[in-house]
Amino acid sequence: MISAEDVRAAADRIRGHVVRTPAVPSPGLSALLGVPVTAKLELLQRSGSFKARGAFAKLLTLSDAERGAGVVAVSGGNHGVAVADAAGALGIATTVVMPDSAAARSVATARASGATVELTPTMDGAFTRLAELVAAGVTLVHPFDDPVVIAGQGTAGAEFLADAPDVTDVLVSIGGGGLIAGVAVAARAARPDVRIWGVETVGADAMTRALAAGEPVATPLSSIVTTLSAPAVSALTLEHVRALVQDVLTVTDAEAVAGTVALAEHAKLWTEPAAGCLLPAARRILERVGPDAHLGLLVCGGNATVADVARWAATG
Repeated sequence: MISAEDVRAAADRIRGHVVRTPAVPSPGLSALLGVPVTAKLELLQRSGSFKARGAFAKLLTLSDAERGAGVVAVSGGNHGVAVADAAGALGIATTVVMPDSAAARSVATARASGATVELTPTMDGAFTRLAELVAAGVTLVHPFDDPVVIAGQGTAGAEFLADAPDVTDVLVSIGGGGLIAGVAVAARAARPDVRIWGVETVGADAMTRALAAGEPVATPLSSIVTTLSAPAVSALTLEHVRALVQDVLTVTDAEAVAGTVALAEHAKLWTEPAAGCLLPAARRILERVGPDAHLGLLVCGGNATVADVARWAATG
């Protein structure tokens, strides 16, 4: 497992390359949920999500040979956009492999940053193509199975607890588990009594399945939330969740979309369903921990278009 010192080193490395996003009290969400709510606004990163942290943390450690070989990332959207943006800023050639289900905006944004984008029919196919490119000598920037990337994502947790020391419960979305692994390390180092909760959607519930099986397992993907749709978590992220996370909750796609709409209406935040899923989970967590909680929502990203959200809401 990574350490708090790893997170601090990553924070020093990426300083000046990423936004130190604010953690702000939300009167609207506090009124809606009946307890104090503070939101960490990672959707304000230049590439629209927390993924910028891990991308820069990794790319800034590469040797000249690794940079010269170019880098490759596999992504349902946000990791690819972040790696493309960071690599473009650092002058590194990039290939991003995405499934056809990835948002058109994410594909266009990655290409606009200078990346070569390859599309595959499925996310499983994207990981297969990734393996081919790595075997050919391209440098891998894995979205979650990398301690350097995890430490980079953990910087969001360190900032959150520094700026909102009164939170009792931090809610974090899970795809492959890199964000919650890093945040849990940083948050629990700052406040050993803070509770960390993971949230997934049905059909993108790789961590829930891994916890039940005792090891990472292949996960059939059916969720509309492509940015959470990892075909499996890693042994590394599973280990962190087992040790440091209170529980992992699963919500439906419809609940995640309703949460996205509610975040817009009550918090004035334009998020994606990967962040919207936190709101229905928050209600369930409050039933378990009681009314004295102070919730911290790590708002992971906002890379969804108006058309996307309108379509999801209309179809339920």
